[in-house]
Amino acid sequence: MAGNNYKLVIAIVKKGLATKIVSAAQKAGAQGGTIVFGRGSAERSVYESILGIDYEPEKEVTFIAVKGEWEAEVLNTVAKAGQLRKPGNGIGFVLDLIKIAGVVHQVQTTSGVEVASMPDKLEFDLIVTIVNRGFALEVVEASKKAGAEGGTILNGRGSGIHETAKIFGFPIEPEKDIVLTLIPRSKTEQVLQAITEKTGLEKPGKGIAFVLSVEKTVGICHLDRPAE
Repeated sequence: MAGNNYKLVIAIVKKGLATKIVSAAQKAGAQGGTIVFGRGSAERSVYESILGIDYEPEKEVTFIAVKGEWEAEVLNTVAKAGQLRKPGNGIGFVLDLIKIAGVVHQVQTTSGVEVASMPDKLEFDLIVTIVNRGFALEVVEASKKAGAEGGTILNGRGSGIHETAKIFGFPIEPEKDIVLTLIPRSKTEQVLQAITEKTGLEKPGKGIAFVLSVEKTVGICHLDRPAE
């Protein structure tokens, strides 16, 4: 296993853009990426009347592991490829990886691209909620009432009868929903509490939720405002 000088760049984008993003990330120094299909949680009226863009519930989520020194360049490249700085196109963020395996073939980038500084005005957390299939919308509903903008829903199905999928190292049994909620840190506790109460996570067999600290973000300019 490698040390802790690795980051996980995650991008949540419209369907059809993930392959382009992974390809661009590879040119910036990443070895590759993993693409997962999900769906957004915003209502049609939000997309059409408030944001002024087409309603596209289907999403693609890319997971790209890179060396720490390439993080800024890869994130900047991902943002450009997915046009993440334009409202409604998607979001990108970075998580710290404590340990990682399977990256012995990572090669150093030679692109020489100068990366612009992207300071964050707000600090963010990622709430990952894993619940039984069919309860994802309850998670989204509770998080919105507590101050979140929404979430991205993934399906965690094992590939065989005795196999499980994994996300962030946690085993996901078949017939599970995973909800990714990016939230300003000032609202993390209230959103997590709302999710717990709504879905009964304190009861055995109901699911699990955990919080990961986000280092950098792009594509969330509509959230870039002081917490109320």
